[in-house]
Amino acid sequence: MQNKKLHIISFDNPFPPVYGGVIDVFYKIKALHELGIEIYLHCFVDEITEENSVLKQHVKEVYYYKRNKKNIFKLLSRFPFAVASRYDTALVSNINKVEAPILFEGLQTTFAMHQHHFKNRKLMLRLHNLEANYFSGLAKSETNLAKKTLFGLEATKYKSYQKIISKFDATFTLSVSETDYVEEHFGNANYIPVFHGNETIVKLSEFGKYAFYHGDLRMADNKRAVAFLIKVFKKIPDYKLVIASGCGADFVKNKIVSASNISYVSIENQEYLNQLLEEAHLNVMLSFQQSGTKLKLINSLYKSRFCIINSNMVDDENIRNLCEMAETQAEFINVVNRLKNQPYLGFDKRKWVLNQILNDKINAMKMIEIIEIIEK
Repeated sequence: MQNKKLHIISFDNPFPPVYGGVIDVFYKIKALHELGIEIYLHCFVDEITEENSVLKQHVKEVYYYKRNKKNIFKLLSRFPFAVASRYDTALVSNINKVEAPILFEGLQTTFAMHQHHFKNRKLMLRLHNLEANYFSGLAKSETNLAKKTLFGLEATKYKSYQKIISKFDATFTLSVSETDYVEEHFGNANYIPVFHGNETIVKLSEFGKYAFYHGDLRMADNKRAVAFLIKVFKKIPDYKLVIASGCGADFVKNKIVSASNISYVSIENQEYLNQLLEEAHLNVMLSFQQSGTKLKLINSLYKSRFCIINSNMVDDENIRNLCEMAETQAEFINVVNRLKNQPYLGFDKRKWVLNQILNDKINAMKMIEIIEIIEK
């Protein structure tokens, strides 16, 4: 990069990195900083708080802008609400203070491009999802009629809005399918897998104690996954399933009244989640919508043993080959029964593949190389 400086516009405060999107943002910032990039971070947030000392260790400057979520008229805009609610005139002013390329984190952060042309700047997009597909999937999984309608409306708007991808000098995609789509329609795709912060694979004993699922049970897709897995393990009464989340206890407990082999535990902190992963023998995961690589899978690959997934969890064949695949209830039952008494011996293969494909430092270097090419 010409001057080793970079603006990053984030859809949320990336610290603490507590959910998928901001995990990618935070550990990308960390990796780029460690490679000598001077980062000017711009964050759209629900409430502006004091600057975080941890975040300041990795960026030169951080600016916060409050999202305009209370203006319901933005729901009537031709722009997706998640886009229209993220704009502040101060953003453009702060960007103009420092001459550097601009990385937009997600289509949500791109409304400023309709207000300002950013002449002589190289513009990059980190595509966190094909948002039209993502919101369509949310609408299908959602049972609340109001949310279902809003998600469907947002999906329709994104179908038109995603044409803005053609305006970027480079788009960094999270999955193989999204890379293929962007390359076919816009011709500027570069596959850079998710940043996640894991550096070493935990070497564990050959056997764990139970099957394990963890996820945010405020999300309709995760609730569908839990309901699916409860049905699976009701048919495997001799093997224990532990479901962990920071919410949704009543939802789970109401479904497992007659299933003594299934239990719910509350995730108290990251250390407790790590302990649960280390004690698990089987990690069972599925999604009903295709959108990138799920962070829960990556954490399980680094910190646990067998991973049993469906195809929507990841579409990179290198990572899929580290997992056991299943789609239907019958297939999950068969794989669980096959592996529950089998030792896990795949740590060495897993280490080699993950060090090549999901290495944060290597992927940050790839991003820098691409920016250097488009700056020439």
